[in-house]
Amino acid sequence: MMNAGLAVTLGLASALGLMLVIWLASLRLQDASLVDRFWGAGFVLLAWVYWFTAGAPPAGLLMVIPVTLWGVRLSAYLSWRNWGHGEDYRYQEMRARHGGRFPWVSLWTVFMLQGAIMWLVAMPLLYGTRVADAGELLWPLAALGLALWLLGFLWESVADTQLARFKADPANRGQVMNSGLWRYSRHPNYFGEIVLWWGFFLMAAAAGGWWTVISAALMTFLLVRVSGVALLEKKLHETRPAYREYIENTNALIPGPPR
Repeated sequence: MMNAGLAVTLGLASALGLMLVIWLASLRLQDASLVDRFWGAGFVLLAWVYWFTAGAPPAGLLMVIPVTLWGVRLSAYLSWRNWGHGEDYRYQEMRARHGGRFPWVSLWTVFMLQGAIMWLVAMPLLYGTRVADAGELLWPLAALGLALWLLGFLWESVADTQLARFKADPANRGQVMNSGLWRYSRHPNYFGEIVLWWGFFLMAAAAGGWWTVISAALMTFLLVRVSGVALLEKKLHETRPAYREYIENTNALIPGPPR
């Protein structure tokens, strides 16, 4: 079994190495938004790296399997959703702003930065995958964490499916999705992801990783204030007038009855 310090170092090298490979692919394809498609897959890589460096203990699968199911689904969904649509508008704006310097700017401010954030957020996976004996776990806490993960995973999956079906109908072009889970929250997919990450934290805490609450809090902050809710709200408010009424009637994140 590799000690935890070396495992963490190998995890950082794995995350940054994955981002470097994706960056090289983005140069060839002229599409920096490839990085988003591999966000979930990066956590899958880290979970398996941490598990193998711990000697592949069977109890560690309690963390590895949920992470793998979530990460593979998310990366597959984002790849399918964005297939053939070209580079995301955020990266197009960056490319136009930086011109010929964009490849190197994107390496550090997009790919390496996301790799480092991924590594930090993934700290609960380190604890959850290194449990040598199931008897070492605080099972009530582990069960609660697994239940939260399942709730978040299903919530996010259903929300993504409902939105994909809505967008597939040409009659809905330019309209606001406000049915299904989207009737009770403007961002049910982000709500689901936040919930499942708090589930991962509780599973890590059951193995002694209480301090990894920082990771769950960081993911929550990023989804609410940086790359998720705040960014999308700004775009939709500017491009879809009907979204303003949707804001008045529907909670931003935590599901609740329409007003």
